[in-house]
Amino acid sequence: MLTFLLSRLLSTLTVIVGVITLVFLLIHIVPGDPIQVMLGETATLAAQDELRHQLGLDQPLLTQWWNAIWNLLHGNLGQSLHSKEPITDILAQRLPATIELAIAGLLVAIVIAFPFGSLAALRKDTAWDSGAMVFSLLGISIPHFWLGPLLILLFSLQLGWFPVSGHENVSSIVLPAITLGTALAAILARMVRATLLEVLNEDYIRTARAKGLRESTIIVHHALRNAALPIITILGLQLGALLGGAVITETVFAWPGIGQLTVEAIQNRDYPVVQACVLLISITYVIVNTFTDVVYAWLDPRVRYRD
Repeated sequence: MLTFLLSRLLSTLTVIVGVITLVFLLIHIVPGDPIQVMLGETATLAAQDELRHQLGLDQPLLTQWWNAIWNLLHGNLGQSLHSKEPITDILAQRLPATIELAIAGLLVAIVIAFPFGSLAALRKDTAWDSGAMVFSLLGISIPHFWLGPLLILLFSLQLGWFPVSGHENVSSIVLPAITLGTALAAILARMVRATLLEVLNEDYIRTARAKGLRESTIIVHHALRNAALPIITILGLQLGALLGGAVITETVFAWPGIGQLTVEAIQNRDYPVVQACVLLISITYVIVNTFTDVVYAWLDPRVRYRD
């Protein structure tokens, strides 16, 4: 297990360095002069030179890359051009809201997906199965920018049950969590159905039934437990995406998270903040995926030996 952990840690560090390098190169890959994009075409040459010096863009490329790595290791992401606040403080203020929304969306997905997926597998080729798969198809097909306003019209404006937007109290998270969790629930329900159908045909399930165990005990303690590995993989991948920032959902519901911060920074041409948000999203995704690999290996020792 130690060898597996060290290999995964080395892979993670390599990917993180690669992500930092790519995000760093964005400012050089973008067509045109990013300084003019941030300040506008009417900015004077003196103002452009001052901002270029402030961002360190007048230094050699290799020196800029090393400074970016060094500053990141020391928790220094620079200063916002718009608010003049340290970017680290801005991210620290916004990140808890994104984590809260991601966890809530994941819980919504689990609560919906496991009953639907299990019912579809246990009632294969029946109306229950067809209904669950239709739900999955709708959940995957409906975009967040359409579902969010629809929920607002129904539950906020018509029924008045939940706030339209913002982050004021517990009820404020209900509609964003449903919007975010529906697509994941659809994907997860299909995965639960597929893995359960495969597991239910195994010999140990038939043996458990021959011993006279209750069907609920067989499903919960034998089938679902052995079907958990691919489900955990999907959960890990999707949680990384959710934590990375649900830009559309946060924008629709004015949720003060990393996603909305990214949109605001783009609108304000606050390039250092955009760069920091993209870097945070990418590194979070990599770390969550690595954690998923470790959990997978802990649950199934065969994964360690293959690696």
